[in-house]
Amino acid sequence: MHDIVKHFPGVKALDGIDLDVLPGEVHCLLGQNGAGKSTLIKVLAGAHQPDGGRILWRGEEVRFPRPMAALNRGIATIYQELDLVDGLSVAENVYLGHERARAGFTARGEINAATTELLRRLGHPEMSATQEVGALSAAGKQIVSMARALSHDAQLIVMDEPSAVLDQEEVNRLFTVIADLAAQGIAIIYISHRLEEIRRIGDRITVLKDGRTAASGLPAADTPTSEIIRLMTGRSIEYVFPDRATADDVSAEPVLEVEGLARKGEFSDVAFSVRPGEIVGLAGLVGSGRSEILETVYGARKPTAGTVRVAGKPLRPGRVGAAMAAGVGFCPEERKSQALILGDAVYRNITLASLARFHRAGFMDNAKERREAAEHTESLDVRPAGVNRPVGNLSGGNQQKVVLARWLLRGCRVLLLDEPSRGVDVGARAEIYALIRGLANQGIGVVLVSSEIEEVIGLADRVLVVSDGRIVAESAAEDIDEHRVLDLVMEGAVA
Repeated sequence: MHDIVKHFPGVKALDGIDLDVLPGEVHCLLGQNGAGKSTLIKVLAGAHQPDGGRILWRGEEVRFPRPMAALNRGIATIYQELDLVDGLSVAENVYLGHERARAGFTARGEINAATTELLRRLGHPEMSATQEVGALSAAGKQIVSMARALSHDAQLIVMDEPSAVLDQEEVNRLFTVIADLAAQGIAIIYISHRLEEIRRIGDRITVLKDGRTAASGLPAADTPTSEIIRLMTGRSIEYVFPDRATADDVSAEPVLEVEGLARKGEFSDVAFSVRPGEIVGLAGLVGSGRSEILETVYGARKPTAGTVRVAGKPLRPGRVGAAMAAGVGFCPEERKSQALILGDAVYRNITLASLARFHRAGFMDNAKERREAAEHTESLDVRPAGVNRPVGNLSGGNQQKVVLARWLLRGCRVLLLDEPSRGVDVGARAEIYALIRGLANQGIGVVLVSSEIEEVIGLADRVLVVSDGRIVAESAAEDIDEHRVLDLVMEGAVA
């Protein structure tokens, strides 16, 4: 891709991007949210048409008027939000759009056999071609998407944040599959915000910043992380995690108390407390029960046993309204589907939990909504400025700030955060971490869940290790490391 340019109304999204990819290499495409990564791969995939520049595929200049044109030439894109149909089988998803037919009917036996061979090629012979995709794990769905790409005889596969929803074991299996594909001569463009993955899987790196190529073709093994961060952000970020509170900064009286909380089949006998100004982190693998615990504390799930108290008063179980009224806020794992109305304005997404305060004689005071929302977007540095734009147009980091602004406006005592940095680039992460610590410094009690153990340890004051639905250990964050957490997780799983 040479000198690629793409305009949107009022925005120059790509301003002369260059990218070259070799057969059989894993080429990592990096950049902050808004740097142009998604736009660039959509141009390559035929979803967007470039306003300038050239695309050469195997030495021939090409132009893809639609995604199927790119697929037909062997370029497949696997987006972060997978486009699979849960109610169809694995084979039906793999051959969706290019079904094999006999006498006007789908040749099910033929596509099942072909899919089984593709799954074997991907190192997953245990996966059945006839099972419904909706029953698969996130990792299983990734494999189905790769099988679909191979069914088009793809020679270049673009993977957008493929590890975002996977636990460490699933990531390891994904990397084995990627290495096998590269060994077969298939090129991979790999997009990730997890810089530690680049060393493991990447051959070369291209970094984008503000719609331009900041660096191209850097060797992944030899480029220091500090240099990658500098290229992405334009500055050096040496200390990502803010300083912890001191003992004198934390009140002795708990603002949140959880006792004997249980939900059949998910977790049992969970007990912990959080003091004002304290960040408590839940560390564990995906599926350990961390998210379910947070959702139950918030009232989105009803417990089968146990009590939740806020400022000494018990909450009515299974009632989100009761939790909100007591001052509990929740930023869920999937902000796009669970927290935001993507087509609605930034200001309305911020005021969503506080609409009653803007009612005047049966009407909404929209001017007041915009004014108060703007105060919070300014204090949280939501970019670009302006509360009338659709929240879906913002980057992941700025969308997360909007969700935080919602609870600041509401005035919460306790803030529950599930995967607060998912899909957020390294520069925005530092801002999110500083905001979370700043909220704690204002006296808000914070409970944090993250799949990245380093994030839990770096941001929290105390760490609770969760394994198989139980809290198996508790430690001051400064007294535990990632290896010890993983040891405790494994010990708890077999205990």
